[in-house]
Amino acid sequence: MISDITFFTAFLAGIVSFLAPCVLPIVPGFLAYLAGSTIADSSVRRRSIFVNTIFFVVGFSLVFAVLGILLNSVLAGVSSIFQVWLSRIGGACIIFFGLYLTGLISLPFLEREYKMSVGSRFSSRYATSFVFGAAFAAGWTPCVGPVLGAILGLATAQPGSAFPLLMSYSVGLSVPFLLVGLFASQASAFIQRFIGVVRYINIVFGVLLIVLGILVFTQNLNLIANFDLLNSIILS
Repeated sequence: MISDITFFTAFLAGIVSFLAPCVLPIVPGFLAYLAGSTIADSSVRRRSIFVNTIFFVVGFSLVFAVLGILLNSVLAGVSSIFQVWLSRIGGACIIFFGLYLTGLISLPFLEREYKMSVGSRFSSRYATSFVFGAAFAAGWTPCVGPVLGAILGLATAQPGSAFPLLMSYSVGLSVPFLLVGLFASQASAFIQRFIGVVRYINIVFGVLLIVLGILVFTQNLNLIANFDLLNSIILS
């Protein structure tokens, strides 16, 4: 059984993915572009931008849902012996990505800038937004990849948990996208003002992933569930 803390970690991972420094600054302009607008007139076309953002979010959420169902199906019949090795591999991946987010290790191919662009459009802007949302999830950009990879590692270590974990991740990624889509003009200025804080958020989340990865690798993830149970007893 997955603990509430694990769900919260996946949700937080979605937010951290949105805050990737090579993605965050260009999000407002990109969402406005999908809606056939610009940041300059985003306050006038707020509804159009927001509706297109909803279709964008539905696009990547659908991909994560399908991926979660597939992983659940594949991992459902895994033997207990093989599951131990899956936990070790998943834990090692989580620790690796945690170290990367803290800046203790560096991989150039994970640090290149990712530019979201729309090569072709459908007759409907909503269809364009939906398809590009699906492509955004399926592409797993190098910049976003470390956080998503850590969640996939956690899902691999827990058969049957892939779908709820990826849905929690999707919700965490969706919320900031929807907020920016609703307040595109204000969001652009806000992001530029606080972009420097993003690095520290990544470091804190990286430390959290390292601790979680160690628990997964050592088969002690149940300690989190025990912690949840203890809190429930204390609060009851």
